[in-house]
Amino acid sequence: MRQPNSQPCSELMLRETASQTAGPYVHIGLALDVAGLPERDEEIWSRMAKPEAEGEHIEVIGTVIDGNGDPVRDALLEAWQADASGQYQPAFDLQKAFNSFGRTATTAEGNSEWSLTTIKPGPVARGDGKVMAPHINLAVFARGINIHLQTRLYFEDEVEANAACPVLGAIESPTRRQTLIAKREEVDGKVRYRFDIRLQGEGETVFFDF
Repeated sequence: MRQPNSQPCSELMLRETASQTAGPYVHIGLALDVAGLPERDEEIWSRMAKPEAEGEHIEVIGTVIDGNGDPVRDALLEAWQADASGQYQPAFDLQKAFNSFGRTATTAEGNSEWSLTTIKPGPVARGDGKVMAPHINLAVFARGINIHLQTRLYFEDEVEANAACPVLGAIESPTRRQTLIAKREEVDGKVRYRFDIRLQGEGETVFFDF
């Protein structure tokens, strides 16, 4: 029997649970190398493709920049991409030549860059049959970001595919679309793409709500 002074649950005003930002402790669990901790036997990290993986081998490199124009030195990025044939690999297995999922992080040392060693993904067909240009999905976690940010990296040398991509085409401003385009470089005979992520301010990167 309900006590005279008690209230039913529908009448109670419950306080919202306090939120917590992702950093800086996220590195301790997910970026052991950056945190200066010994790596586990099976570690999800920045090498998504082994030398024997099929496709064009590339490096992706960049910085995360805050609203003041300063580098964010404790950001963690998760990458999710298709293989060279445009197919995602659903099961992560370090024994495979290529995995669709990887992690990387910025550091407090040097120029605070993140990097991925991977292969250039192929075009990906959506459920409605429309084909998306080759891209890498990126999720950004950092101190001060309560909910991770989602963006995409496209390649500047995929001009025709980018022009026909339904996702890029949904961004009305050509200037804003350019914030998703990685610039091709060649360093010591190897292909590298640079992609800097701006969290706020002038040139802010396009972020998606999906």
